[in-house]
Amino acid sequence: MSNLAVLPIIIPLLAGILLAFFHNNLRISRFLSKLFILINLIVVVYVTYIVFQEGSLILETGSWVAPYGIVFVADYFSIILVLTTNLLSVACLFIAPKLVSDTKEKFYYYTFIFLLISGVSGAFLTGDLFNLFVFFEVLLMASYGLIVLGGDKVQLRESLKYVLINLFSSVIFVTTVAFLYAVVGTVNMAHIAERVQEVEQQGVLTTIAIVLFFVFGTKAALFPLYYWMPKSYVVPNPVTSALFGALLTKVGIYSIIRIFTLIFVEVEFTRNFFIVVAALSMIFGVIGALSTNDVKLLIAYNVIPSIGFILLGLAVFNETALAGSVYYLVHDMIIKTALFLLAGVITYAAGTSDLRKMGGLIHHYPVLGWILFISAFVLAGIPPFSGFIGKLLLLKGSFEGEQIVIVIIALLTSLLILYSVMKIFIHGFWGEKNEQLERKSTSGLLGPISFLLIFSIFIGVGAEFVYPYIDTIATYLLDPELYIHSVLKE
Repeated sequence: MSNLAVLPIIIPLLAGILLAFFHNNLRISRFLSKLFILINLIVVVYVTYIVFQEGSLILETGSWVAPYGIVFVADYFSIILVLTTNLLSVACLFIAPKLVSDTKEKFYYYTFIFLLISGVSGAFLTGDLFNLFVFFEVLLMASYGLIVLGGDKVQLRESLKYVLINLFSSVIFVTTVAFLYAVVGTVNMAHIAERVQEVEQQGVLTTIAIVLFFVFGTKAALFPLYYWMPKSYVVPNPVTSALFGALLTKVGIYSIIRIFTLIFVEVEFTRNFFIVVAALSMIFGVIGALSTNDVKLLIAYNVIPSIGFILLGLAVFNETALAGSVYYLVHDMIIKTALFLLAGVITYAAGTSDLRKMGGLIHHYPVLGWILFISAFVLAGIPPFSGFIGKLLLLKGSFEGEQIVIVIIALLTSLLILYSVMKIFIHGFWGEKNEQLERKSTSGLLGPISFLLIFSIFIGVGAEFVYPYIDTIATYLLDPELYIHSVLKE
């Protein structure tokens, strides 16, 4: 049964390798990519069911008992994120043939996507810090291939910045893991969590915690480390942008939550520091979204405040707030994918991504317009959508933790996020009918986006069904001994 823990990594890895042999045959590539992602989704749904029914699945590869071997841990937190990853990947792979040019598809596009999914799943499921670094590199190498695909001047400029920033942070990451190994003598996360309680060099551990936060904060695009992200995420094709916006920053914030609920729980000063970073991420992210008239860039900037909201729950660090972080994390992965894909469809329909050159699209594309309208409400957290449930839990947890200032900032940010996305509807869809605009077919484009939107709405409307599972995750994260005992079997 424990072998199931590695299947979400192995299946997309094998799929990516197999698809490399059919990269010139688009018909087969498209069929196989859809088939493999559906198979992987079914497997992950089954693994998720097993985990929530029977507890964490621990795979000790090569029969090397933890902490000595490579360990994969499918626990409540990791498996729910792997499930969300596969749900949004289904939408992306079904819409890809419509939004990605045939030429780009032939350059191993589907191979790179499956390697990205494999790397992201591995980062969520790994049980030791060094392999977290390894899977970061797997997903980054796949993302390098995806971001340079096309070769435009602006694309090459942004991809160079993206590669250099991630290369620099990866060097710091592996060096910090080496320092941590020198202090505690292990890289297994459960074993580290056990040993840090015995280490007397608390100053050294605090320094390591800060550096790791810097590394993961860069990858998560938190303030002030987000400067590389917005333009890098909009230069690829819309499907790639959707995967980047939904997955890459979320792996960073997942890593922060994991290590600061498991390993560095006792580093007290980080709580106030996290609140400041969360607040500044909300403020500067939404300012960036309001300052641009580019549809794709507007959505990319909205990634930053969402990471701030997720960090807020960790900063407050009570059960309600952590449940809010997990709820909002799942919600944001899904709705950001939908919004990036919507930005791609709108750009395709209007022939431009500049809002100042749009107007009256609602007359030609009414369904597209109203899908965007509903998506804006979901993102901003208007009741009864999923964003509202996550933010309600975060704000309730913040009140419990007597963090009133951050509550006010969060509420104001939510209103500005709503306005920033509604800008697309007001300037792009409202107004007089443009008779010169050529009507383009949206066949096959709105289905995958509607799938994500329906699922996101279900998370909100069906909160009574979903919340108990999220609350289980929050309770689990607050008690690191549960993770330690399940892995080390003590």
